[in-house]
Amino acid sequence: MNDLHLQYLKLKIGIDAAVLDVLKGGQYINGTEVNQFSEELADYLNVRHVIPCANGTDAIQLALMALNLKPGDEVITTAFSFFATAEAIAILGLIPVFADIDPISFNIDPKSVESLITSKTRCILPVHLFGQAASMPELVNLANKHQLFIVEDVAQSLGTNALIENTEKKLGTIGHIGCTSFFPTKNLGCFGDGGAVMTNDSELAIKIKMLAVHGSKQPYRHEIIGLNSRLDTIQAAILRVKLPYLNGFIIERQKIAEAYIKELNSIDDFIVPEISGIANHSFNQFTIRIKNGLRDELKDYLSQKGISSKVYYPVPLDQQVAMQEFMKGRAICSEADKTSKEVLSLPIYPGLPNENIQHIVHTIQTYFKASI
Repeated sequence: MNDLHLQYLKLKIGIDAAVLDVLKGGQYINGTEVNQFSEELADYLNVRHVIPCANGTDAIQLALMALNLKPGDEVITTAFSFFATAEAIAILGLIPVFADIDPISFNIDPKSVESLITSKTRCILPVHLFGQAASMPELVNLANKHQLFIVEDVAQSLGTNALIENTEKKLGTIGHIGCTSFFPTKNLGCFGDGGAVMTNDSELAIKIKMLAVHGSKQPYRHEIIGLNSRLDTIQAAILRVKLPYLNGFIIERQKIAEAYIKELNSIDDFIVPEISGIANHSFNQFTIRIKNGLRDELKDYLSQKGISSKVYYPVPLDQQVAMQEFMKGRAICSEADKTSKEVLSLPIYPGLPNENIQHIVHTIQTYFKASI
């Protein structure tokens, strides 16, 4: 599904030098590279504040903690995402409320969100899934109408643009707070765990910074209960080397996606991503839908031919065992349920050789010809 070593080889000289500089300097926690990376990422995103942290899950938790939400407050999020999104909500004593998804984009459906808003709703938490923007103009309108916070999860979509009031903005900078992960397979990934929180609100930024270091502004002076969530200096140094290549990496992903779409678009029982302009999708994953119950059979066939593929995600969040205490009296999200039975993600990463792409395409075409 990915070849991280290939990316390392491309950037080896810069990465090796950056890591060696950290080792020579000996500042492994909160070294100068952490602040430098924070400033450079803020400049890239055109956002006022970026607060690095230990991982993407912590980023969501820090964001929610900064909003002064109370136990029992409701946060509406998507039913179709990685578990960390709902987990971060629940661990704070908040109530995750799962909205259904748009079957084309796989992102949270604003109409479903609107139907779930109650007097207890405090926040909407959209996940920009697989690299594509959720319907932010509609979600912003809902948030403004009902005086709700928006926390964006851009773990799979860092670097993706969205059009807001005729202005292009980077995802993660549209809501009150954005959260991301630097897990190695992300658009911008480090060589371990890492994450960041971003905001244009200076007061929120101050609080998030405090929360990330045990609730303190100064050493040994703790004003609020926080976390220990820091981005290691070595990871920050690696991310500084990789950040200037992010747009190029995204363009490579988009070109691979274009090749897939061109070759696979005409296959019956096979739905390729349908997007409103390929430039606004960063394709962290290339996720297709296989109709008529053929998904698992195709996955097995690809495996037999030496091709990796993955199901993101086989169980929607509203059907996870750990979330059932929040589902009493609520129906399952039908589109998310159907989607989980049909989706399959194909290999897509910067540097994926063209011969591999053609092998994947030919293998899929052969399978569907044989299954007619």
